[in-house]
Amino acid sequence: MKYCIIDDEPIAHRILEGYCEKLPFLQKVGNCYDAVEAIPFLTHNHVDLVFLDINMPTLSGFELLRTMQQSPKVIVTSAHKEFALEGYELNVLDYLLKPFSLQRFLKAMNTVVNYQNSALIATSVEKKSRFFLKGDKKIHQLHTDDILFIEAYGNYTKVFLANEVVISHEKISALEKLLPESAFLRVHKSFIINCDKIKTIEGNRITITEHMVPIGQTYKHNLKKLFSE
Repeated sequence: MKYCIIDDEPIAHRILEGYCEKLPFLQKVGNCYDAVEAIPFLTHNHVDLVFLDINMPTLSGFELLRTMQQSPKVIVTSAHKEFALEGYELNVLDYLLKPFSLQRFLKAMNTVVNYQNSALIATSVEKKSRFFLKGDKKIHQLHTDDILFIEAYGNYTKVFLANEVVISHEKISALEKLLPESAFLRVHKSFIINCDKIKTIEGNRITITEHMVPIGQTYKHNLKKLFSE
């Protein structure tokens, strides 16, 4: 995914470049330090994603967007939260309020990836849903088809895959929002399962490979979804 940064603050470019370098699918194609400079650059270069500042001299980021007949995907990066509503009216994918953390940046990138997957679904039915998760001092790209189940474990969350376990500080409720509802089911306050990975259901537990996942009393009604399809 080719990206460029449009921002009048050099330090903002350095911070974003550092974050982007952690995601190998991102490729920087340019840096623009004001919106006027960005107009010819975007006209003559293929750009998939723009990190766009709003408050710039001569021409604002939103004024730039309004001049473009067809704009790439846009993530706003601004120190001014009062512009957020206007940004979403212009269909930006996310609004990062400076200064923002790596974790918040990754959340924005998950939005971009999920948007791209939705756009491709008509032409690529085999396209896997995916998201990025920080854990074990690394950033993991996780395909939802590869997830067996997720467990909340104290201050951590464990994501069980076929051959490894990724441990993250993300809350299980945050991960639940990233998962397709048609494939995943909350069966306990501390467990979310991939329905396709169920081997057996017996009493108050579900077998997934060699793992036993408990069924919470207040979540039993969720299992009805498995038999209603």
